[in-house]
Amino acid sequence: MSGDTAEIVEVCEALPEEKRSEVVDFARFLLSQLDEHRWDAIISDTKTRPKLEEFLKASAREGDELLDLSKL
Repeated sequence: MSGDTAEIVEVCEALPEEKRSEVVDFARFLLSQLDEHRWDAIISDTKTRPKLEEFLKASAREGDELLDLSKL
């Protein structure tokens, strides 16, 4: 366990239960922000993705077919 992790555990154990829950909520919020920034970086990347482009084209071609309820 890193020193920072040990310090967080020590601080949390000193807090009342309701405050510990707030710390957990805040930590989850921080994690969600990391994920959001990661997705933003992926989406804004201008690098070409030939396999994705081909998949999108194939999906669009399949989407042109009428829905056949007997195939569901």
